[in-house]
Amino acid sequence: MKRALFLIASLACGAAFAQAPNDAQIAHIVVTANQVDIDAGKLAEQKGSTAEVKAFGKQMVTDHGGVNKQATDLAKKLGVKPEDNPTSQSLKVGGDKNVAHLKTLKGKDFDKAYVDNEVTYHQAVLDAIDKTLIPSAQNAELKALIVKVRPAIDAHLQHAKMMQSKLGK
Repeated sequence: MKRALFLIASLACGAAFAQAPNDAQIAHIVVTANQVDIDAGKLAEQKGSTAEVKAFGKQMVTDHGGVNKQATDLAKKLGVKPEDNPTSQSLKVGGDKNVAHLKTLKGKDFDKAYVDNEVTYHQAVLDAIDKTLIPSAQNAELKALIVKVRPAIDAHLQHAKMMQSKLGK
């Protein structure tokens, strides 16, 4: 739970910036947030004890990998170099801690911890999208990309919540 709260605080974004993040910082936050979920998803593919958890992990790798490719391609097109920042650094540290913790778990304990984190993480991502990333993005194409991927993030959240209810909260 501490890892999830750490990630939520990281995604709140506003706390890490004296002012709203710029487009280069937003691009780095987007790529980092997706990579955090890719890393956890890869682990779920390997360690999940049910076909559903393994499949969800695989979907996270595929979907978030696709978003990262779109974000990286857009940054190149716009000539924007993603800029490391406190929020993306916190996301990376939190994601690494989450993966390290998940590696210590097996079976149903792994599944429950992974899915619980996915629920918390995707809710935090949606909150950051709505409250910080979309309002702060200045470039129309960057903003459009974030708006475009929001429904998929919400779908991931709903799927994770459904799995969480099956696993028992």
